[in-house]
Amino acid sequence: MAIQIAQEPAADQVLTEDPFALLVGMMLDQQFPMERAFAGPAKVLERFGTLDPAAIAAADPEAFSELCRRPPAIHRYGGSMATRLQELAGIVATTYGGDVTRLWTEASSGADLLKRVMALPGFGKQKAQIFVALLAKQLGVRPEGWEQAAGSYSEPGYRSVADVVDEVSLQKVRAYKQEKKAAAKAAAPRG
Repeated sequence: MAIQIAQEPAADQVLTEDPFALLVGMMLDQQFPMERAFAGPAKVLERFGTLDPAAIAAADPEAFSELCRRPPAIHRYGGSMATRLQELAGIVATTYGGDVTRLWTEASSGADLLKRVMALPGFGKQKAQIFVALLAKQLGVRPEGWEQAAGSYSEPGYRSVADVVDEVSLQKVRAYKQEKKAAAKAAAPRG
C-alpha cells in the first residue's frame, strides 16, 4: 500500500519505499503540520543524499543541522530536530543494525512494540501509540495485542496520522484534532 501522508508524490514515495523515512516523519510530527512533517524525510534525502541511519548518525552535526534548517526547513525547529534525527539514526544504527524494520519485526507483542517505540527520542506514549497504529493500519504490522498497545488509535475512524490515506482522510483527521482541542479548551478551568 502506498503511503499518502505528505500529499506530495515524491515525498510519499520516499515514505512508501523507506521504512526509516516513515519513522522520521512520525518523529517530526509535532507542533508542525503533519503533511509537512512527513515531507521532511524526502528533504533530508534530497539534501543529504541518503537516509541511511549510520550515515546520518555519523554526519557532522553542524553541517547536518544546516541542511535541516535550510528553507524550506524539515521542521519549524529545524536545528533541534536535526539533533534528534541524528540521535534517532544512531539508535537505529546501533540497536537494530541499521534496519529499522527490526524495531517491529522483532517485537514479541504489541506491548513490546510500544515499549520499543517509546524508547526512541521524541516518542512519548501518545506518539508511540499512533506509530503502532500507523504500522498496523498502513503496513499490516500487527503483533498480538497491538490494538491494546495503540489504544483508541487502533479504532476505526479518523483520529490520527495512522488514518491518513488521501487528502479527504487528512482533512477528516485535522477536523477531529481541532474538535478535540476545542473540547479540551472548553473544559479547561478559567482563571
